[in-house]
Parts: sequence; structure tokens; C-alpha cells
Amino acid sequence: MSTSQLDSAWQTATVDQPAHVAIIMDGNGRWAEQRGLPRTEGHRRGVDSIRKVVKAAIELDIRCLTIFSFSSENWSRPVSEITDLMNLIKRFIRRDLADLHKHGVCIRVIGERTNVEPEIVTLIEEAEKLTRTNDGLRLTVAFNYGSRAEIASAARRLAERVAAGEITPADVTVDTFAGELHTAGLPELDLLVRTSGELRLSNFLLWQSAYAELVFLDVYWPDFDKTSLEQAITQYRNRDRRFGGLTANPNS
Repeated sequence: MSTSQLDSAWQTATVDQPAHVAIIMDGNGRWAEQRGLPRTEGHRRGVDSIRKVVKAAIELDIRCLTIFSFSSENWSRPVSEITDLMNLIKRFIRRDLADLHKHGVCIRVIGERTNVEPEIVTLIEEAEKLTRTNDGLRLTVAFNYGSRAEIASAARRLAERVAAGEITPADVTVDTFAGELHTAGLPELDLLVRTSGELRLSNFLLWQSAYAELVFLDVYWPDFDKTSLEQAITQYRNRDRRFGGLTANPNS
């Protein structure tokens, strides 16, 4: 199946079923601190939750799942914590890639890869190459990602194309702009979930969240499971998605 065919297959949102769900996985550190455990243990349990939620997304027939694993601002954390996080990421890819591939998961990693450890970049590229043509769940991992930087980069690329005479300023539309974002090819974001009770987007998918339903759950990420995901989807189903109009989108 070609990439364009895969992209077409993922455009399947309905009123009752979001096609594209994104999650800000927050609260690992606080979960650990409340239990008198090191923050590293919270992150380790958080990786277990990723496994549970990927499995749940497949069972619930969610076509696209995007998770915020590491932001471009997270580099300001203590060096020891960053080292632990990078080791967890490497172990997750090495341990889980074969199983994800077996279940037809297509993996894509978005975010900047400059200044990222070469070993991690190699693992990311291997995961993407191995699973590129899989037609199951599309798992997008935002790593070293920041939405403002993503938007600025998209604007810069379009400006460069205009300067080179490839396109005119009139060609810069919502669609052409979206085509320059890291998420190009993914369906519109339907549902964005944040755990831990925090009520902000933290520089995640700002453009893509324009008409997404936002759900904030008072549960730390290590405790997030299939039931939690179902609760978020229930809230999504109870929303009246009007997309700026007076009635629900007839195409939903």
C-alpha cells in the first residue's frame, strides 16, 4: 500500500469515533514523588502506560495516535533525568519495535533531530523504515518537538519557496501551510487529551488543535489505561463539534 493510500485510509473520523487522538503524557514525576519513589521510576512506569495505550488504541480502532514524549523545552531538566529519559527511549524502541511491527503499527517520529544523540536518531530511522508500509495504527511520537518551532519552520520553508519562484504569495494557503508541518499526511486532530490535571497545551500541536476537542483528565500518566482512554472518548462523543458553524459538521 502506498503512502498516499495509507493517508487516505486514515481520514475516517465520525461523531462517535475520533480518527486522530493525541495525548500529552504528563505527571510521571509527581506520580513517583507521591509514592516516595525516584522520578526515574515514574518515567519507567510511564513507558508501561505507553504500551497499554497503544494496545488500547488498536482495540478501540483508533486510526492515529500521537503522543508527546519529549519536548524541545525538556532539555532544561537536570542532566541525570535527561540521561534516564534517553535510555528509556532507547530501550523502548529496542524492546517494543518488533512487537509493534507485528501488530501492523506504522511509526513516525516528529520533531527536530539536530543535537539528538546519533544512536537515538539511528533507532528512530530504523523504526520508521521497518514500519513505513504498515496499515494498522499510525503511531506518531513527538520527540524533541515544539509547536512554535514547527510553525516557524513551516513559514520559513514557504518563504524560501516564494523567494525561489516556486510558488507565489497567493499560493500560501491553510492547506499549503499544513503541508509543511511535521504532521503533514495525518488526518485532522479530533481529540487531544492531557493527563495530570494540568490545563494547558504546553507548546504541543498548536496549529493542529484548532478544532480538536480538548479533554483534561485528573490522572497521572503512569495510571492512564484503556479505561482512561475510553473516558476521554466518551467526553468526545458528548461534544457538539460545530467547527465554527451553528450545527455539527455533516461530514463527521
